[in-house]
Amino acid sequence: MDNEIHTLLANIWFFIIGLMLFLYVILDGFDLGVGILCLLSKNDNHRAIMMTSLESIWDANETWLVLLGGALFGAFPMVFSIALQTLYIPIMVMLFALIFRGVAFEFRHHNQKTAHWNLIFGISSLLASLAQGVAFGSLIGGLGITEDNYQGNVWGWFTPFSVLVALGVVTGYTLLGATYLMIKTEGAIRRISIDHSYAAAILEIVILSAVVIWASRFNPYFATRWADKETGAYLDLFLILAIFAFSMLMWALRNGFELSAFFWSVIISMAIFTAITIGYYPFMVPASIALTDAASSSKTLIFMLSGIGFLIPVMLIYSGYQYLVFRGKVKMNEHRD
Repeated sequence: MDNEIHTLLANIWFFIIGLMLFLYVILDGFDLGVGILCLLSKNDNHRAIMMTSLESIWDANETWLVLLGGALFGAFPMVFSIALQTLYIPIMVMLFALIFRGVAFEFRHHNQKTAHWNLIFGISSLLASLAQGVAFGSLIGGLGITEDNYQGNVWGWFTPFSVLVALGVVTGYTLLGATYLMIKTEGAIRRISIDHSYAAAILEIVILSAVVIWASRFNPYFATRWADKETGAYLDLFLILAIFAFSMLMWALRNGFELSAFFWSVIISMAIFTAITIGYYPFMVPASIALTDAASSSKTLIFMLSGIGFLIPVMLIYSGYQYLVFRGKVKMNEHRD
C-alpha cells in the first residue's frame, strides 16, 4: 500500500512539474521569441514597439521558471542534483542571459541611445533559448549517465542531438513570439510577423520531425515505447495532432486570424511536448532514473502539495487577469525609448 501511495504521489508531481515546464515554455517562450525577433529587425522604432508589448508581462512569465526549479528540488532532489551538476554550463549561461535580458529591458528607458540595449536584449533572449534547448535535449538524451554512474559529465550536455533540440526550441519560441506580435501590433510589424510566423512554423516542423526520427531510431527506450501498440498509438495521436495544428496555423496565417494563429502555435508545442513525455515515461532521466526512485519521501510530497496546490491556481488566476488588463494592441505612439 505504501509503495502504491508513493507511486501515485510521484506521478502527481511528475504531472505538476510537466505542467509548470509547459506553462513556462509557452508564457516565457513567446517573450523570448519576441527578443529573438528583435535581432531580425533593423528598425529601432519597430524594436521599441516589440519590447513595449512585453513591458507588463515579461517578468511575471519568468516566475514559472523559479517555481519549476523549487518544485524539482523538493519533489525529485536526485534529478535536481544530477541535472545541476551535468548541466551546470548551460544553466549558468541561461541565468546570466536572463539577468542581462532584464537589465537591458530596464536600462533602455534611462539611456538616450537604446540601440545597444536592444541588441543586448535580443542576444540575451537567443542565448537563453539556446541554453534551455540544449539542457532539455541533453535531459531527454539521458545526460550521458548510466545506471551505475550517476555522476554525469560536465560536457555531457553538448551532443548533436541536444544541439538539434536547441534549434527546435529557438524556432518554437520564434513562432510563439511572431504569432504573439500579430495579436499585439499593427501595420508593418504585424505584416512582418506573419512572414516570420510562416518561416518559423515550417522550420519548426522540419526540426521536430528530425528530432522524433532521431530519437525513435537511435534511442533504444524511445524506440521500444514507439513499437508498443498502446503507447505507440498515443504517440501517433499527438504527432497527428501536431500536423493538424500546423495545417490550421497555415490557414490562420493566410487569413490573418491573430488569436487562432497563436492558439495553433501553442497546440503544436503542446502536442510535441506531450509526445516526448509519453515516449520517455516513467523515467525522469531516460532511461536511467525512474520517477519513483528519484522522488522524495511520501511525506515530503504530500507537504509540498499543500503549498504548491494552492499556489498554482493563484498564479494562473493572476496571469489570466494580467493578460486581460493589458490586452489590446500597442500603438505606434505608445512605446517609450
